[in-house]
Amino acid sequence: MLERLDYVKIAPRRILDAASGPPSSTLAKRYPDAEVIALDYSFAMLRQRSAWRRLFSPQRAVCADLERLPVAPAALDFIWCNMALHWLGDPLPALKEFRRVLAPQGLVMFSTLGPDTLKELRAVAGAGRVHDFIDMHDIGDMLLAAGFAAPVMDMEIIEMTYAGATRLVDDLRDTGQTNARADRPRGLAGRAMGERLRGTGSATFEVVYGHAWAQAPKANQEPKTVRVFKRMP
Repeated sequence: MLERLDYVKIAPRRILDAASGPPSSTLAKRYPDAEVIALDYSFAMLRQRSAWRRLFSPQRAVCADLERLPVAPAALDFIWCNMALHWLGDPLPALKEFRRVLAPQGLVMFSTLGPDTLKELRAVAGAGRVHDFIDMHDIGDMLLAAGFAAPVMDMEIIEMTYAGATRLVDDLRDTGQTNARADRPRGLAGRAMGERLRGTGSATFEVVYGHAWAQAPKANQEPKTVRVFKRMP
């Protein structure tokens, strides 16, 4: 995502780091004259901001839901949302909120995970035990439905190899990538699935990137076009 910022010319005055987790100095360093607002649903995550707050100013920390932002309309110039949208059952309400709080010419930029993510684990454990991910074309359509203009979608495939399924599952747990499906099985998986998992040591991650502008399409611009780029390893 940081590399993609090299191709857009913006000088934001107020930035929202949406679903920031523990607030970092990344955006404050890149835009030292901007006010950076770190927003996350987890108050415990936001409490880890003390060192960042001492080093970089001005900034704010807000505990709130992406679908109900406590932000005035057109108050922001740039929304940065890194690896958060796939946790929402339906990203459209959050995207509509992003559009509401962005000023004209404002930019939203995000990354999320696509449907090929963890396909090896899904094949062994079953679909109900692995989080569900939305296709990037559908997210592009949601950007248009939310009122954004000129959305651009991109993706890349990252393949990782582990020394067995235990290391893979431990890595997912340590990074907070657990199954948030409402219909997930609640009981223990049992010995049979443990045997099937034993040989699973690889994992695919489909990383989806997108950005769009808070502006009306020009008169000679096709309003229902999503530019899609697919980058393979």
